[in-house]
Amino acid sequence: MMNKPVFDYPLFALGFRAFFALAGLSALALIAVWNSLSNGALHIDHYYPVTYWHAHEMLLGYSTAVIAGFLLTAVRNWTNSETTSPDQLASLCFLWLYGRVLPFYSELVPDILIAGIDFAFLPALAFFISKPLLKTGNFKNLIFTGLLLLMAAGNALIHAQILGVGETSAMLGLNLVVTLIVMMILVIAGRVFPFFTERGLSGVICIRNPGLDIATIVVSLGVFILLMLGVSGLLLLIVALAAAVLNTMRVSAWYDSRVWFVPLLWVLYVGYGWVILGFGLVALSAYGLVMSTLALHAFTVGGIGVLTLGMMARVSLGHTGRALKASNVMAIAFVLINLAALSRVMFPALFPAWYGGFVLVSSYCWLAAFSLFAYQFLPILSSPRPDGQPG
Repeated sequence: MMNKPVFDYPLFALGFRAFFALAGLSALALIAVWNSLSNGALHIDHYYPVTYWHAHEMLLGYSTAVIAGFLLTAVRNWTNSETTSPDQLASLCFLWLYGRVLPFYSELVPDILIAGIDFAFLPALAFFISKPLLKTGNFKNLIFTGLLLLMAAGNALIHAQILGVGETSAMLGLNLVVTLIVMMILVIAGRVFPFFTERGLSGVICIRNPGLDIATIVVSLGVFILLMLGVSGLLLLIVALAAAVLNTMRVSAWYDSRVWFVPLLWVLYVGYGWVILGFGLVALSAYGLVMSTLALHAFTVGGIGVLTLGMMARVSLGHTGRALKASNVMAIAFVLINLAALSRVMFPALFPAWYGGFVLVSSYCWLAAFSLFAYQFLPILSSPRPDGQPG
C-alpha cells in the first residue's frame, strides 16, 4: 500500500498549479519591492546589487516559475507519465522559494550557499522533465532540457561575478538567460499558437511550415548572439530586420482576424507582436536611433510579460476543466499588461523627457494586471477540478 503524500492538496496536483501561483505572487512582490528600492523608500543589505537583483528575479525568479509550471504539465501530457509526485513538486517549489528569500539574509547566510540554492533549481527542474522523456523515448523534447541547463549556465555566470570569480560575467549571464527564454517562447509558440487558434476558432486551419520555423529561430538566435558579442552597425541591422520579417511571416500563417474577439488568443498574438517589435528596435539601436534598453524591455515586459500572463490563464483554465473563455477581469488584466509594456517601451521612446514617470506607470499597470490574475486564478489553482477529474 502506497503512503499518502504529505502535500496531498489540489495546489500540488500538477506543476502548473503551484508554479503559476508562485509566479503570480512573485510578479507582485518583486515589482513592489523593486519600486521601493529604486525610489529609496526601502534600504536593505542584499546578496545581489540592486539592478542585478531586479533583472535576475524577473528572469530567473518569475519567468522560470512560469516555465516550470508549463513544462512539468506539458511533459506529462506529451509522455502520459507523471513528472513529479505532490511531495516532489512541493520540494521543487520550496527550492525555488528559498532562492528568492535567502538573498535578503546575506549577512546571516554564506554567499556560496545562497548561490548554490538558487543555482540548483534549474538543474532539478531539468532532471524531473527529463525522466519521463527518456523513459518514453520522447527524445525530440529533450531540447527543453538543454535550454534549461543553458539557462542554469547563465545563472552560474551571474553568481560567478557576485562571488568574485568572474569580473564581468553577470551581464553575459543575464543576456544569455534572456536569449534562451525568448528562444523557448519561439519554440513553444510554433506548437501552441496553431493548436490554440484552431481550438478557439471554428473552421480555422493554421499553416505549419517547419522550414520557416527553423529559419526564424536560427535568425532570431543570431540577433542575440550578435548582441552578446557587442556587434552593431550594418550587420546587426540586417539580421535584426530579417528576424522581424521572418517572425511576422511565421505568425501571419497562424493568424485569423477573429482572434480579436477571443481574449485568450489576442493576448498571445499581441505578446508575439512585442517580440517582433523587439527585433525592430534592435535594428534601430544598431545605429543609436533608440536606446538598446527599449529593445530589451520589448522582449521582457512585452514579449515575456504579455505571453506568460496569457499562457498561464489559458493553461490554468484548460487543465482545471473549465471553459476556455477569459472573464472580463482577465480581459482587463490583458489590457493592463500591454499598457505596462507600452509605458516601458513605446512611450519613453516617443517622450524621453518623461522616462522616469513612464517607468512608474508601467510598474503600476504590471501590478494591477497581476493583482487581477491573483484574484481570478489563485482560487482556481488551489481548488479541485469542478468536474471531479484528477489533476
